[in-house]
Amino acid sequence: MQSTDLGNKESGKIWHRKPSPATRDGIIVNIIHNTSDYLPKVLRFLNVAFDSSGDCLLAGDHQGNIYVFDLYGNRFNLVQRTAQACTALAFNLHRKSEFLVALADYSVKCFDTVTKELVSWMRGHESSVFSISVHASGRYAITTSSDTAQLWDLDTFQRKRKLNILQSVGIQKVFFLPLSNTILSCFKDNSIFAWECDTLFCKYQLPAPPESSSILYKVFAVTRDGRILAAGGKSNHLHLWCLEAKQLFRIIQMPTKVRAIRHLEFLPDSFDAGSNQVLGVLSQDGIMRFINIQTCKLLFEIGSLDEGISSAVISPHGRYIASIMENGSLNIYSVQALTQEINKPPPPLVKVIEDLPKSKLNAGDLKVKVTSRRVQRPSKSRENKIQTRILKQDLAGHCENKENELSEGLSKKRLQILLKGYGEYPTKYRMFIWRYLLQLPENHTAFSNLIDKGIHAAFLNLQKNYPIKSRKLLRVLQRTLSALAHWSAIFSDTPYLPLLAFPFVKLFQNNQLLCFEVIATLIINWCQHWFEYFPNPPINVLSVVENVLAFHDRTLLQHFMEHDVTSQLYAWPLLETVFSEVLTREEWLKLFDNVFSNHPSFLLMTVVAYNICSRAPLLNCNLKDDFEYFFHHRNNVDISVVIREVYHLMDTTPADIHPNSMLDAFVSLTKGQYPVFNKYPKFVVDYQTQERERIRNDELDYLRERQTVEDMQAEVDQQRDEDEAWYQKQERLRKAEETRREMLLQEEEKMIQQRQKLAAVKRELKVKEMHLQDAARRRFLKLQQDQREMELRRLDDEIERKNLSTSQEAIAKEMREDADAYRRKVDLEEHMFHKLMETHQTQIQNTQKWEEAKEKDFHLKSERKVSALSDASRKWFLEKEISDAVEHAEHPHGKVVPRCQNEQVASSCFPATSQSSDISEMDSSTRISLSQRRVQWDGVERDLMERVRNLRQRLTARARHRCQTPHLLAA
Repeated sequence: MQSTDLGNKESGKIWHRKPSPATRDGIIVNIIHNTSDYLPKVLRFLNVAFDSSGDCLLAGDHQGNIYVFDLYGNRFNLVQRTAQACTALAFNLHRKSEFLVALADYSVKCFDTVTKELVSWMRGHESSVFSISVHASGRYAITTSSDTAQLWDLDTFQRKRKLNILQSVGIQKVFFLPLSNTILSCFKDNSIFAWECDTLFCKYQLPAPPESSSILYKVFAVTRDGRILAAGGKSNHLHLWCLEAKQLFRIIQMPTKVRAIRHLEFLPDSFDAGSNQVLGVLSQDGIMRFINIQTCKLLFEIGSLDEGISSAVISPHGRYIASIMENGSLNIYSVQALTQEINKPPPPLVKVIEDLPKSKLNAGDLKVKVTSRRVQRPSKSRENKIQTRILKQDLAGHCENKENELSEGLSKKRLQILLKGYGEYPTKYRMFIWRYLLQLPENHTAFSNLIDKGIHAAFLNLQKNYPIKSRKLLRVLQRTLSALAHWSAIFSDTPYLPLLAFPFVKLFQNNQLLCFEVIATLIINWCQHWFEYFPNPPINVLSVVENVLAFHDRTLLQHFMEHDVTSQLYAWPLLETVFSEVLTREEWLKLFDNVFSNHPSFLLMTVVAYNICSRAPLLNCNLKDDFEYFFHHRNNVDISVVIREVYHLMDTTPADIHPNSMLDAFVSLTKGQYPVFNKYPKFVVDYQTQERERIRNDELDYLRERQTVEDMQAEVDQQRDEDEAWYQKQERLRKAEETRREMLLQEEEKMIQQRQKLAAVKRELKVKEMHLQDAARRRFLKLQQDQREMELRRLDDEIERKNLSTSQEAIAKEMREDADAYRRKVDLEEHMFHKLMETHQTQIQNTQKWEEAKEKDFHLKSERKVSALSDASRKWFLEKEISDAVEHAEHPHGKVVPRCQNEQVASSCFPATSQSSDISEMDSSTRISLSQRRVQWDGVERDLMERVRNLRQRLTARARHRCQTPHLLAA
């Protein structure tokens, strides 16, 4: 047994090696979910559900993790984390990827396994939902809690109806019956009601169980055909109800170790037509026992006392059983492995008792040859008596009565007697009986050689003419027809062969060898003389059918003739499809049970019997289209009546027109190699084959030419597309180039603008530089002006010293001293000017130096002001003395000018000193523009020059006056 731990993985493989379940336990894989956290723990699975295909199942644990397990693809995926425990699951909705999950918060949610998104959120329950039932169409769902059941429309996810009941009654289960629109509601008081799904009209109520049975129903199960309901509870009794008759027809007593039944589930079978015979019963001990409800035999069981089962679900096709164990893990069982011993070819069915010769006949010498176990069928109860059977445990699979063991032989005569008694063979043994009746050789090697030749050319495009939804069924049909065509060339040209073979292919799709041999045996025996008029229908065979119909029902034949309906219309459609178009699966199987058990003429007689049994509707048909429709569709004809009519025709038809005289007896296929089938006009088939080969070659040539033309056209189209792509690319390149050019122009404009801005900045800097140069030039001019002024003053002083008398030497000396002081002051001012220039240049680089220079400049200006004031006073004093001397010289005895006037004269004579000192002041924070200062300096210079001229003139005049005075005095 393989074990898989999901861990923290969100996807992966279910098993890592091909599973080989043992017959003893049948376990394919055991799935557990352990967390790898700091404190590891086991996450218990709570619910599991299969999808409609039966190959995928859904499982949810108590933490809300929901996984999808693909048993066919060997993959698992985490599709949802709901973060709360799920109480019910459903995975068979109309949209295959969606599923329903009921959660612990009483809500029902719909998720998608592909997108992993929430599709819908359905609320309305006030207690935990423990059951979800989905309609066969997948469009409706019923959710059931202890107090209510609600019907939902899964297309709109809207609630259609709500079932409310008294709290004292309580609901056990509400679910859909399979293949019907009936809802079955089961309550805690053992009452069971059936409702119509659309109208919710109460169809019927099952009667109360007998008083002798004190069982309270808790669990229920229904067969796939919806005819039998199984109910159980806290008891070892099972009640089987017939829902058609609405009565209890059987009570099954489980073994004494079973005290309560926790779950019931019918095991589907592909060949039981929905009337399931095997029921799985899960009891309180954790063991699920599978019993046959007809024979009441225990077939097999799963689970044990050590590893008990909590709940189980069976896949719709009956291949897998998924069970949640009591330890929280999930087991997947293979039903095929569990039933391997049961499904062995059964022993013969018929007891054969042979008498000894009369001379040796003794009671003790009677030999009984048992070939199989007799099929047990439910006998009709008399006076509504309920049959009770006690289930006896027989795990070894042996019969209790050794006298029922039969030998290996089968008798066709006894089978025919059994067939006439029951009308059909048992579903479980039908295939085995057919193999015996047809004596199939099972030539594996010969069939493999035919299959190895591959798909025949005639059936390469089979799906175009016969579209089949199932791809597997299409492949099997294609291989079977190809094998028949390789066996005999005529079958590659037989147009109705797919119609004839399809029902057998569908029946034997899992065993292609038996399918091929059954069809081949049918063609050799029941299709005799069908190909003599090929490619036309078998006129000779249809004539035999018409003769038999004329003998037994001339009125019907006359009606056919009056409406131009030939045997090709009322007989050939039935033969070429072997009645598969007009009969259901069960009717068709029942018919061929009789066909294979009788002479090959039985099939032709069936055509006549079908027409005779349908004479009433056929006589009412007057249009040819109505006849065609009738023989190509199902009709309300009882196949049992048809079969009885066939046997009547076989017995009452005269020998001269009986098909027996025309058809040979049954001949089986040869063992080892298949016989040669050449009962057809070979020249026609060869001619058709040649023509078909010629047509195929012509078609191939045409296809090659067309392919060449298509290739050329494709090349032209490709060239055109390439040219178009080239032109488009060129256009895109042109547009890109234009775009780039526009971008370049924009960049150039931006560069021009930036250059203009840069030029403007440069101009501003140049202007600033010119201003600075102009300021420096003006400072230099001012310095030169100051130097000239000082030189003029020095010259004035020298002139005064030369022109004045010796008496004024002291004054001249003082004036020289003052001139020297003034020169020193000028030198100091020049030195300070240069120092101020250096300070001004370094001021931009160092603010601190500028402050120091500013402070020094302030002190120098203060000293300069003081010096200017002293110079002004000295000059005033000098001029005063000069003026006094001049006045004295001019007016030695004249009127003396008052001092105040002299002071006014002095103040008027020295305005430039203070003005010059004021102009020379330079405040770094509030500078006067150079142009204004230049104008001021020009005015000062003119003023000084004017004063110097005036002074010279006055001094010259005074000197002249002094020169003339001695002469005047001498005169």
